[in-house]
Amino acid sequence: MISDKFVILGALIQLWGCLVYAKDTFSGKTKPNRVTWFLWALAPIVAFAAELSKGVGLIALMTFSVGFGPLIVLIASFTNKKAYWQLHWTDYLCGVLSLLGLSLWFTYREANIAIILNIAADALAAAPTLVKSFRHPETESEEAYTVAIVNAAIALLVIDKWNVAHYGFPIYIFVINIAFVLLIKYKVGVRLTETRAKNA
Repeated sequence: MISDKFVILGALIQLWGCLVYAKDTFSGKTKPNRVTWFLWALAPIVAFAAELSKGVGLIALMTFSVGFGPLIVLIASFTNKKAYWQLHWTDYLCGVLSLLGLSLWFTYREANIAIILNIAADALAAAPTLVKSFRHPETESEEAYTVAIVNAAIALLVIDKWNVAHYGFPIYIFVINIAFVLLIKYKVGVRLTETRAKNA
C-alpha cells in the first residue's frame, strides 16, 4: 500500500488525459459519442457521492476525476460540429438502461448498491463507444483511456480496506480502460475486417 496522497496525482493525470481528448475533440480529430460521455460524467459523480457516504475518503477522488474529465470532453464536443459522432438507436437504448440503473440507486439509497448500479450504468454507457473503438478506432484518442488506467492503478495501490465501496469503481475503471486501449491501439475491428476480406 502507498500513501493515499498519490490519489491526487492520479486525479491530475486523469484530468490531463481528458484535456488532451477535449483538445482533439475541439480540433475534430476525435469524435466522442455524447451519450457515452454524458453518462460517464454522471455515473461516477453519483458513485462518488455514494463512496463519500461510506467513508471512503481521499480514494473517492479517483471516482470524482473519472466523472469530471468526461464532463470537459462533453462540453468540448459542442464546440466543433465535425467532432460529433452520429448517434444510433442502440446508443439511446444504452443511455436509457444506464439512466435506469442510476434511478434504481435513488430508489434504494444504499451506498454499496449505488456503487454496483453505477458501475453497471457506466458499463452500459461505455458500450456504444466500445463498439465505435472496435469499428472506427481512428475516431478515438488512446491517451485518455491510458491515463484512466494509471489513475485506477494508483487508487488500487492506495486501498487499505478491501470492500465494494473502496475497490468497486477503481477495478472497473482499470479493466474497461484496458479494453479501450487494446481496441484503439491494435485496431482489432479493422484487422478482423481486413482478414475477412482477404479470406472471402
